[in-house]
Amino acid sequence: MWAAHVTTTAARALPDEYTLDHLDHLESEAIHIFREVAGEFERPVILFSGGKDSVVMVHLALKAFAPAPLPFALLHVDTGHNFPEVLTYRDETVERLGVRLVVAHVQDYIDDGRLRERPDGTRNPLQTVPLLDGIEANKFDAVFGGGRRDEEKARAKERVFSLRDSFGAWDPRRQRPELWDLYNGKHAPGEHVRVFPLSNWTELDVWRYIEREGIELPDLYYAHEREVFARDGMWLSAGEWGGPKPTEEVQTRQVRYRTVGDMSCTGAVDSEATDVAGVILELAASRLTERGATRADDRMSGAAMEDRKKQGYF
Repeated sequence: MWAAHVTTTAARALPDEYTLDHLDHLESEAIHIFREVAGEFERPVILFSGGKDSVVMVHLALKAFAPAPLPFALLHVDTGHNFPEVLTYRDETVERLGVRLVVAHVQDYIDDGRLRERPDGTRNPLQTVPLLDGIEANKFDAVFGGGRRDEEKARAKERVFSLRDSFGAWDPRRQRPELWDLYNGKHAPGEHVRVFPLSNWTELDVWRYIEREGIELPDLYYAHEREVFARDGMWLSAGEWGGPKPTEEVQTRQVRYRTVGDMSCTGAVDSEATDVAGVILELAASRLTERGATRADDRMSGAAMEDRKKQGYF
C-alpha cells in the first residue's frame, strides 16, 4: 500500500516536460516502429505519394534517425492520373532530402499490354501489379504504408506488421498477435511485410500533428478555387482520364481535398479552410471518413478495399 502511494505521489510530482500528451504517445509509437523495422529487415522502403499520410511518415522517419539521413528509399506507384501539384511536391521533397525514389508507372503496364484500361477510366485498382513488381524487383522486404485503422473497415483489421505471402496477398487469418508492442517480422523468402506506423492515428490526429510540427503539404489540401464537376455525389477534377462527360457541367468552386490519389476517383469537398487550423475545425465537425466521403473506388462494393488488399493492394 505504501509502495503504491509512493509511486502515485512520485508520478504526480513529475514536471510537465516528462509527461507525454496524446500526440507525443502516437509519435513515440511510430518512431519505435521505424526503429524496429530498421533493426529487423534488410531493405525497407516507404510508400510515398506526396499525400499527407506519407508526408507525415517521412517526417517521423527523419525524427527516428536524426541526425543521420533517412535510411530508407521511397516508392511511388504513379497511375498517370495523379494531381500535378502532388507530383511536383513529391519530386521537390525527394530532391531536398537526397533520397532514392523508385517509381512504378501504371502507364508502362498499359502500353505493353500487361494491364488493360478500365471502362470507367479509374486506375487506382490497377496499382497492385506495378506495386508488387516494384517490391520484387528491388527486393524490398518491408514496405511502410500510411494506412490508418479509422479510414476503412478492411484497414481496421490490419496489424502494424502485416505479413504478405510470396504473391503479395493479404490473409486476415495469418495476422499475428502484437501484445505489448512486440512486432514479429519473421517471413519466408519471397514474402514481405507491410508496416503501418500510423495505424492508431485518426485523420484529426494527423492534422493536429501537421499543425504542431509545421509540416508543409501540397496546396490542394487547403481551400482553393478549382474547376470541378459533379459525379456520384462528389466533386471531381477534369483531366485526361476521361471526365467530364458531355452531360456533366464544369463549375468553379472553392474546394479542398481530404485525400489525394487517382484524379478519376478522388473527390473534393466544399470548404472554407485555407489553413491547417481551418481544416482541424472542419474535421472536428465531420462524421464521414475521408475515404468514405471522397473515394469512389471504395464504393464499388461493400468489400472493395478488402478484396483489393487480398490481391496485394496497400
